[in-house]
Amino acid sequence: MNYQGVLTKMQTENGSPIQYYLVFENDFLHVNQLLDKKISINFLRYQCLNCNLQKKVYRQGFCYDCFFDSPQTAAWIISPELSKAHLGIEDRDLEYEKRIQLRPHVVYLANSSNIKVGVTRKTQLPTRWIDQGAHEAIEIVEVPNRYLAGIVEMALKNHISDKTNWRMMLKNDLKDEDLVDWRNNLKQFIPEEASEYFLENNLETHLEFPVLRYPTVPKPLNLVKTPFYEGVLKGIKGQYLLFEDNTVFNVRANEGCVVSITVN
Repeated sequence: MNYQGVLTKMQTENGSPIQYYLVFENDFLHVNQLLDKKISINFLRYQCLNCNLQKKVYRQGFCYDCFFDSPQTAAWIISPELSKAHLGIEDRDLEYEKRIQLRPHVVYLANSSNIKVGVTRKTQLPTRWIDQGAHEAIEIVEVPNRYLAGIVEMALKNHISDKTNWRMMLKNDLKDEDLVDWRNNLKQFIPEEASEYFLENNLETHLEFPVLRYPTVPKPLNLVKTPFYEGVLKGIKGQYLLFEDNTVFNVRANEGCVVSITVN
């Protein structure tokens, strides 16, 4: 069977295990059904996710022009403390910024390779944790806008990491942590203007990924350097496909690549 389309991040459904889908314009692929099967990935060309033109992708699936023009790639996306919609101040598109920024956001702890702090819209849970490959996670605060979430994250970053070691995550080189205890210990560092939003009674969320075998020495697949790859799929974790020969393919990092996928 052959599937063709532009790559976007895999869609997910939480379950035991998590279900993954590659969604194309006219078709979709239930990736869990490919476990233990040989598949090939063939890079055909680029297609910007914003303007849909066949232009080289610069970052996040966007061409150079769209990356620096679109509100979807503004600095506040990565750095939520830069959000200004709550003040009525426009960055690139105030109406878009209000729709995204002026919604409930969560600051959380996630354990993927280590415990890290992060921010996401409330509606993106547990999707955000799944995308990061976290096997356990917990909310710390739920605030009414992105700015407040950003300043909480900034304060907590002085006491805990905000990065994931993707190699450790993919090797499943992990240990369980008491995230309730971590959350309670970090309460003292939450800025006063967000302290009323602290969540005291929620419990950890545990996530199960569909992996038959983890790579021992993960080798990232770069489609530009290696436009054709074939291997046996052994697992899916985060936004990565894990293959029998230790090759790992980050779907999210290859958004905007038009590919042909063949299932043998």
